This record gives sequence, structure tokens and C-alpha cells, in this order.
Amino acid sequence: MTDHPGDRRSPGRPFDAVLCDVDNVIRHFDSAHLEALERAAGLAEGTTKKVAFSPEVDGPLMLGHITEQEWVAAVAEGLTGLVEDQETAWSLGTALLESPFHADETVVALLRRARTRVPLVLVSNATTGLEADLAAMGLTDLADDVVSSARVGLAKPDPRILQLAAARAGVRPERCLFVDDTEENVEAAAALGMRAVHYREPADLERELAPLFR
Repeated sequence: MTDHPGDRRSPGRPFDAVLCDVDNVIRHFDSAHLEALERAAGLAEGTTKKVAFSPEVDGPLMLGHITEQEWVAAVAEGLTGLVEDQETAWSLGTALLESPFHADETVVALLRRARTRVPLVLVSNATTGLEADLAAMGLTDLADDVVSSARVGLAKPDPRILQLAAARAGVRPERCLFVDDTEENVEAAAALGMRAVHYREPADLERELAPLFR
């Protein structure tokens, strides 16, 4: 963890560190191209994601056991029978992998402000490409540390990855604010005593961070 002036415990604060998810909180994907390919292939929109993010296909990628290209191959295999040929299946898997993304600047600004007061650790179920993706968004310096599932071999909602993130922040779990868009991850954090927030929109984060600046 990087030392900075905000890394000081205060008995008046509601929490002493922020643990934040990446995808669907900080980073958002544009699925327009994928959805166009699905329509052309006669698939319902979202079919590729349903196959790709099923536990048996997505799990090995998130734990760093397979590469992104091996994941695309697994997605293509899962689409077999749903589309006319393997070329179409591969095109859909590749389009998902290469979906463009952007950072939510409102969320980024809120997190940068929070980091002036407390440590910030990103906790993501992600591929080994996460660090490069953060760099592409200009967010290499956003957090004090990044805990990526593919790097540590643990994935949310496993409480061990949350405990690891708290340790990286130098704070006890019960003194962490945890922000995530997935309910089961939020429930896992709450079970550890964290102040857990089910994120839906930037206002949720802004509301929870407000006590830091009073």
C-alpha cells in the first residue's frame, strides 16, 4: 500500500478504508457491437454473456487458470448449436472480449477525493489484463492497491479476497467501506462486518463517502 497523508486512523470516521469493485462501478462496457452480431446471428441479446459468465466458463478465467483466448474458445464452444457455425461463435466470443469500455468520471472523482482521507483498494473479479485496462483508462494511480482475482487466485464472494484487500489497506475488515454492484459480494462483505454498499449509481457512492468530509 502506498503511504499518503490520508493514511491516518481517526476515531471519528465511520470507516478507515474504501474497498471498491471495478466493473459496473468504475468501468462500464459498450455492448452495442456484440448485440448487433447477436441479432445478425438470430440470437437474443445477452445470450453470449449468459454463456460467457456462467460459473463453469467464467470461473477459470477469473482465477487466472486460463487465458483470455482460452476463455473465448470456451465461449465459442458454449455457443455451439445456438449459431450456424464455429466462425460465428468465435466472432461473438471475440466481440465480447474486445468490447470497448470507459471509466465513469463521476465515480473516479469521488474515489480520488476519498483517497485524500483514507486508503483506497480496488477489489475485482478480473482477468490478468486488468492492470493494462486501468492504464488505458488513465487510472494507474487511482488506488493504493489493486486486488485482482486472477492475480491472487481468489474471487468474490470468497471472504478471503475481501480479507486480503482489507489487509492491503492496513485496516481491519470491520473498518472498511465495501462497494460492489453484485448483491452476493455485498452480503459476503457484510458478513465480515464491513460497511457494505450495493452500488447502483454514483449517488450511492457519494452518499456513503459524505461522512469523510464532514
